[in-house]
Amino acid sequence: MSSQIIESVNSKLKNPLTIMKKELMSYYTTPIAYIVISVFLVVTGWFFFSTFFLFNQAELREFFKLLPFVFSFVIPAVTMRLFSEEKNTGSFEILMTLPLSLGDVVTGKLLAGIVFIISMLLPTIAYVISMIIVGSPDLGPVFGGYFGAILLGGAYASIGIFSSSLTRNQIISFIIGLVLCLILTLVDKFLFFLPSSALGFAQYLSADYHFKNFTRGIIDSRDIIYFLSVMAIGIIGTVQILEERR
Repeated sequence: MSSQIIESVNSKLKNPLTIMKKELMSYYTTPIAYIVISVFLVVTGWFFFSTFFLFNQAELREFFKLLPFVFSFVIPAVTMRLFSEEKNTGSFEILMTLPLSLGDVVTGKLLAGIVFIISMLLPTIAYVISMIIVGSPDLGPVFGGYFGAILLGGAYASIGIFSSSLTRNQIISFIIGLVLCLILTLVDKFLFFLPSSALGFAQYLSADYHFKNFTRGIIDSRDIIYFLSVMAIGIIGTVQILEERR
């Protein structure tokens, strides 16, 4: 029985994993991936080491505090080409003739985005090593922050993929993705403009609010469900857009 379940899972994942491998190869054979990673590391590294040396603080608080805002720019830049470029080159039509469902295609592209985000975060482990060498940091918030960062990145990647499905123009795709990600990042900063009856709902919509719980070392199922829900909505929305234009 268990072997049948494993076989069923493997068969369902086969197509998305194939798409994921294809997208990852296209990521790392173009300079934009290395440019994005370099910019990300320079920006986050400056904020980390500025507190590390200037304020003598062995912690990742500033790094994680900045991450949702940086992701709002970086991830749409990474995902803007996923469907826009294929529509321009005509490869999207070829992709649609293959024995793949749109759900497989979108899921595979999202998985590629998440793997790319993980590879972008991996060099920042040097920050953690630096903290351990010079101090005794609480590793609970560190592990929680990285787990939350992967979920946050996946949520923003699904938004970027959805934006890419809306247009053939990569710049327009980037702008749409940027605006949507910034809204989720900053919505809880404008709560004082809202009536008290809407505060709870607006706060729940904030990606930054949920991410902060992870950076405190709190792993709450409600926060995990939030990010997984954003990914699911992004996938479903993208599939619907592509189905209409197929």
